[in-house]
Amino acid sequence: MDHRVEMADYEKIFAARPGWRRIYPDLPGMGRSVAGDGIRTQDDVLQAVLAFIDRVVPQERFVLAGTSGGAYVARAVVARRRSRVAGLLLRVPCIVADTAQRTLPSFRPLVRNDGLVASLASEERMSLGEILVQTPAYLEMLRAKVAAVIEPAIEATQPIANEIRADPRRYGFSFDLAEEEKSFEAPTLIIAARQDLTVGYRDAWDILESYPRAPFAVLDRADHVWPIETPNLLAALVEDWLARIALAERAA
Repeated sequence: MDHRVEMADYEKIFAARPGWRRIYPDLPGMGRSVAGDGIRTQDDVLQAVLAFIDRVVPQERFVLAGTSGGAYVARAVVARRRSRVAGLLLRVPCIVADTAQRTLPSFRPLVRNDGLVASLASEERMSLGEILVQTPAYLEMLRAKVAAVIEPAIEATQPIANEIRADPRRYGFSFDLAEEEKSFEAPTLIIAARQDLTVGYRDAWDILESYPRAPFAVLDRADHVWPIETPNLLAALVEDWLARIALAERAA
């Protein structure tokens, strides 16, 4: 994905909370970030992100939010820039790089409407994926999100990003991330989706003890594109996270 996905969800929250500088970087090979010849693995992606951070916010403390694969990279940033990260948010986080090794739920629609699904053209059915709540209202919200942010982000993705994603040996870091992220003491928030067919929710529990200041929220009626119906829930969780960060920074 790219910056449009994050901006669509977070800018509505920060509109009511002034004073925060927001930076939405596209990972190499995604959105507006061109992947140079040196980008071949996830390690290379991490080095590019670290170089970006060191250039844009040199010596400054910052908070970090990552979604899905971006959360996987964010965990590695914490491992490499721990003293400067004032807070971490992991939303529907990728924990296990190899898809075949992830613990994923089986799909079962929470509201089933075979007629509604059958009425969709095959191309749209493929672009929307599994529809968790098969009602006209939910379908319209899903369509709007796919059209506004997801499809444009997919279209802007370079082949190298997909090649890295498809190869577990290149998509996974060369170091033991689970070991290096341990004992991160800054305020953290982990949000998993109970019906997430992409990264699941159970694997995220395995890293909880590495983040002693982390609430762990597993949300029902939520899949990998959450939030659709419940943006106010994301806002409440983020507000609490930011308040905990502000309190911790004042106490430091």
